[in-house]
Amino acid sequence: MNRSHEISVEIGGLPILLRTHDPSFKEMLADRYAKFLGGSADPRFEFEVDLIPPPTDGEEEDAHVEVRERNWYLKRGDFRAHWDPDARRGTIRQSANPYSLDSVLRIVHTLVLAREGGFLLHAASAIRNGRAFLFSGVSGAGKTTISSLIPQDATLLTDEISYIRRGATGYEACGTPFAGELARVGENQAAPIAGLYFLAKGPENKLEQVATADAVRSLMRNILFFAEDVELVNLIFQAACEFVERVPVRRLTFFPDERVWGLIR
Repeated sequence: MNRSHEISVEIGGLPILLRTHDPSFKEMLADRYAKFLGGSADPRFEFEVDLIPPPTDGEEEDAHVEVRERNWYLKRGDFRAHWDPDARRGTIRQSANPYSLDSVLRIVHTLVLAREGGFLLHAASAIRNGRAFLFSGVSGAGKTTISSLIPQDATLLTDEISYIRRGATGYEACGTPFAGELARVGENQAAPIAGLYFLAKGPENKLEQVATADAVRSLMRNILFFAEDVELVNLIFQAACEFVERVPVRRLTFFPDERVWGLIR
C-alpha cells in the first residue's frame, strides 16, 4: 500500500489512521479534516477504507452497532465497518464521501469515550477566558443560534456535537469537525468545562438552576450513543451522573441576540 494514501485524523487527542487506495479520496479527507490532522507515527487505531458505489435503492437505514466476540460491527445504509479494538485495526466499506466516515468516527469515539468516563453530546460549545461552556438541547432549542452569536473573544468548538473527555483534574471540552447548520468546523482546541446550559428560546434571557435528577435525565437524552450493549450503557449513565456532580448545570432561556452572552460566566 502506498503510504502517501494515509491520513491521521486526531479528535479529542485520539489519533486514528485512515488508509485508502484512492489518492483523490485522501485529498478529500485532508480538506474535510484540515484542522484535525495529526501525525501517523503512533495512531491509536487504524482503518482501511474500501470505496464502493453509493447505494442505489434510496432507502435510509438507521445506524446499527453490535459487539460479537470482542469485535464491533457498524452498519448503516451508506457504510459497513468492522473494528477489532484489541488489534487496534478495522475496515470501512463506504462510498467516496466524507459524511459516512464522519458517522463511523463518531461511533468509534463514543465507544472509546464510554470506557474513559466521557461522551459525545448534542451540544454547541465555545471557549471564553480559558474555560469551555456547553449549550445542549434537542433540535431547534438554539444551539445554532447561540453559536452564531458568540462574541469576538470566544472560540467556537462546535455548533452541533461536543466532545467531552474526563481527565485527572476534571472534564474538558474539545473541538470537533462535526458541524451543524452553521457548516462551520470547530477549532481544534480544548479547555476545562465551566458549565453546561440546557437551552430554551424565550422572550427574555434568564438562568435557572436544574435539579440533579432532571439534569441527568436531560443529559442522557442528548448524549450520542449507538450500541445496544448493557455494559457500555451503564458506563454512560455513570458518566452522566458523575459529570452532573462535578460540573454546574443550568437552564438558559434566551432571546436570540448577543446580550445572552452576558449571562455566560
